[in-house]
Amino acid sequence: MTTEEISWRKSSYSNGDTNCIEVSTIGNAVLLRESDTPATILKTSRDQLRVFTLGIKAGELDHFAPQSH
Repeated sequence: MTTEEISWRKSSYSNGDTNCIEVSTIGNAVLLRESDTPATILKTSRDQLRVFTLGIKAGELDHFAPQSH
């Protein structure tokens, strides 16, 4: 299956002028890509994506944010 055959969904908040994350599914896999680099695709499971999203919401990745001085 090529990326042209995958049905990608973009957030309704995207106005088309900004880059955003696009999502698709194939079977049990969840595919993610950034709209400005569509050839780079991250493949994960629904469970792994849920754990990652919950970790972000819980602040577990805040140490990766740029520090202001």
